[in-house]
Amino acid sequence: MSGAAPGISQPAEPGNDIGELDSILGFHIRLAHGAVYRHFTESFSDLGLTQKQVSVLWLIDDHPDISQAEIGRLLQIDRATIMAIINRLQKRGYVERGKSTSDKRRQTLHLTPAGHEARIGAQQCILGHEQWLKARFSEREIATLIDMLRRIHE
Repeated sequence: MSGAAPGISQPAEPGNDIGELDSILGFHIRLAHGAVYRHFTESFSDLGLTQKQVSVLWLIDDHPDISQAEIGRLLQIDRATIMAIINRLQKRGYVERGKSTSDKRRQTLHLTPAGHEARIGAQQCILGHEQWLKARFSEREIATLIDMLRRIHE
């Protein structure tokens, strides 16, 4: 983190001048995503879970009997990818499929005890990861950043 006042750009250090790329918002979003992703991956290396798998576990734990389609819609993940994620989690013994009592065509999902434990372990890692990330911003900046990012992805 730079010692510059918030909102004031500092000139690039010698050898790090990226020219006009420095004014491209998408470029900075990509770099920020890469930094967050690398830290997340390091934080979760012992658990053997991906970001998407953690998100799926968390949603199922928060919404027992949620469907694959609902998870895909909420996480903006295509049908084939969400099925592959659920299949992997099921093979690990974290997720079980069931039948909806209200709609026989609909499969429901819920966590096994092992899946719940994996989600709890992941939550602890996420709290550390979030602390690392949020330390760069004030509470007000965090709320503003979340709002601005929602404008892009919603």
